[in-house]
Amino acid sequence: MDMSQKITASSSFQTTRWVITALILIIGLLAFWEVRNILLLLLTSIVLVVLITTPIRFLTRRGANRTLATIVSLLIIPAFFVILTLTILPLLATQFATLSDLVEAGILRLQESWEALDSTPPEYFLGWPYEIIGLEIPRDPLLQGVSTFINSFQFDAQLITQVANQIFNAFGQFGVSVIPVVGGVASVFLNLLIVVFMSMYLLTDPRSHENGLIRLLPIPYRSRGRAIIDRLDTAMRGWLESTVLAMVFVGVATWIGLTLLGLDEALALGVIAGVLAFVPTFGTLIAVILSVAVGILQQPQNVGWIIVVTYAISLIQSQVISPLLVAGRINIPPIMVLLGQIIAAVFFGFLGILLAVPLTAILVVLVEEIYIKDVLGEREKDVSVQTDQPVQPLALDDDLVPDQV
Repeated sequence: MDMSQKITASSSFQTTRWVITALILIIGLLAFWEVRNILLLLLTSIVLVVLITTPIRFLTRRGANRTLATIVSLLIIPAFFVILTLTILPLLATQFATLSDLVEAGILRLQESWEALDSTPPEYFLGWPYEIIGLEIPRDPLLQGVSTFINSFQFDAQLITQVANQIFNAFGQFGVSVIPVVGGVASVFLNLLIVVFMSMYLLTDPRSHENGLIRLLPIPYRSRGRAIIDRLDTAMRGWLESTVLAMVFVGVATWIGLTLLGLDEALALGVIAGVLAFVPTFGTLIAVILSVAVGILQQPQNVGWIIVVTYAISLIQSQVISPLLVAGRINIPPIMVLLGQIIAAVFFGFLGILLAVPLTAILVVLVEEIYIKDVLGEREKDVSVQTDQPVQPLALDDDLVPDQV
């Protein structure tokens, strides 16, 4: 075989390999799309397992038996929520009963304020300060333009109320996509059962499931695969621990801040703000809207401070508390979180929004570990800088010792 024939055969082999790879990738993506809802439930189960195993790891590292630590954790977590519910549930029930009416009335009041502002003669805005919703804004034609711009969106309280109801109703659609025939409460209950049982299986013997996944990898890559799984576990735990503590901080700080500003439903708004802190960006925006809608009725002179306090708490949580808690374990740029939320909302719906951050964290870790380090060979940045030699891509057969699982 001459040189030209060898080149032709090599080119044909490369083309065939790329075609087969593309077909496998397309089939894999189609299969993933068909089972995406089940995979989201699996991720929910993993998040729940990570939450439960956090106190288990804390106890076992201090010498406790794993079985005993598991039992204690399974008892402590529900007991904590039961005690919390019994202590604040009566007050929360009272505040939530009036909160929805207050929000709707507050939106109507805000609409009336803008309509009154829009009907004011332009000369009224010249020369003197004008107080609106607790903030001093100069009387200027620019303010009239802002009012006209806002009114151009046809600000409708009834429409906003309908949108809010749709958001709350989305909680009831948690499981509709898994078994479309069954809807409503039965579907939610069924999906919760799926999550609970998957969590129990994962919690009972997590090592066997990890080993089973490792065995699917080529033998030379198994050690590397286990290292990637450990990195994913570290990232998930870092995200969950920081998120839980951030939710507690946001809830308590919002409750205290709104109480000092004179809102009667401060506790309910604090609980809502704490829960919504699970969803970055959008959660804060919803919490601000609800707080302003209530504040414009009860403390209209403090609405400006309500906005400042709510966003200040969110800023401290996102820029100070969370980075300190996850330092060295997970690093996701804010733009990646926002894009991840938008993409997850488009492809996976409401549950995708809730799980957008862990999904983004998993994707970032996989890209960094598999593509950047293994494919591109960027193992240690300092090595190439100090030696001025390029880092060679990972050679699986030579660099990794076979790991028997």
